[in-house]
Amino acid sequence: MAHPESLSLVRTRIGIQIAEIESRAAKLKPVDICARMAAIRSMAAEHGLIALEGLADYGAHHALMPGHREATRACLSHMDEALHSERAQDRESILAALALRLH
Repeated sequence: MAHPESLSLVRTRIGIQIAEIESRAAKLKPVDICARMAAIRSMAAEHGLIALEGLADYGAHHALMPGHREATRACLSHMDEALHSERAQDRESILAALALRLH
């Protein structure tokens, strides 16, 4: 796992990526949303951000499915919580909250 200071930097970099998706989501093609979510997932996995990894993985897959705009908005609404999560168990909680929101 990353050193605490570098983890803070990683969270900042990912936060910038999330903000960019949020600001441009309506204009991005599904394949672009998928690629950006996959990049976030990869960085999250590399640094042990388990909740964020799971949420970004979900977002990447659902970006290419029908209803992707709603799924993307729902994922983005949980990103900050996942980004700052310190517990592996949060992954399931966040994904469950996302599922409830979408159904």
